[in-house]
Amino acid sequence: MSQPAALPPVPRSYGAVNWLGARTLFLKEVRRFLKVHFQTVMAPVVTTLLFLAVFALALGRVAADVGGVPFVEFLTPGLIMMAMVQNAFANTSSSIIIAKVQGNIVDLLMPPLSAAEQTAAVALGGVARGLLVGVVVGLAMSLFVRIHLHSAFFIIFHAAMGSLMLSLLGMIGGIWADKFDHMAAVTNFVVTPLSFLSGTFYSIERLPEGFHLFALANPFFYMIDGFRYGFIGHADGPLGVGVAVVALADLGLLLLTWRMLATGYKLKA
Repeated sequence: MSQPAALPPVPRSYGAVNWLGARTLFLKEVRRFLKVHFQTVMAPVVTTLLFLAVFALALGRVAADVGGVPFVEFLTPGLIMMAMVQNAFANTSSSIIIAKVQGNIVDLLMPPLSAAEQTAAVALGGVARGLLVGVVVGLAMSLFVRIHLHSAFFIIFHAAMGSLMLSLLGMIGGIWADKFDHMAAVTNFVVTPLSFLSGTFYSIERLPEGFHLFALANPFFYMIDGFRYGFIGHADGPLGVGVAVVALADLGLLLLTWRMLATGYKLKA
């Protein structure tokens, strides 16, 4: 008796959005940094506390109050934000550049995921690391500095959008870079200068006119300024403008990242 002919395989349908695939990629990015949590989560706590100790010991007693609060309390939100965004950037940039150098970037490109799903999953993995680092660093710093909560909206908005900004920037840098030296150049000549010149350690109201205008043109300033306002109730810049600048910067980086993944820029031979 003849066997019935085998039916041809039917392509699996995922619907408009491959939620399973996007969720799996996101969890992969999260588990990647949780696997080495002493390096990715705990190390930033030590580094940030060292920054706090240095500034507190050097300037804590002589620096004037800023916005009606002691200098150390003014400094604390900026240090928390700096830790968040640096780790969000490190998560996505290292994920992509390591995959390219080791030759397993195909694991990102081959699954049935659209460029939008890839962008969202990898970027949110960076955001997750940034927010986790922010929470842990904030709890650690609260043992030494009195932390106020003035506006939950500004804290949550700027924490999430700031982490997303650097997460996307890390993806762009990782896609563009061909080797670790290129990635180090992005870190040293883009991320670090913009972070340190954003008002993290000082109020831009004390800067000369030229540097003041430069700070106002720096999107990093607005995410730190708005985040700090959520704690101490004082902002150096207009809050509405800050929200708009951060949102537009994230949108622009999101579109650029999506376009790079959609065209396979420096990813497909």
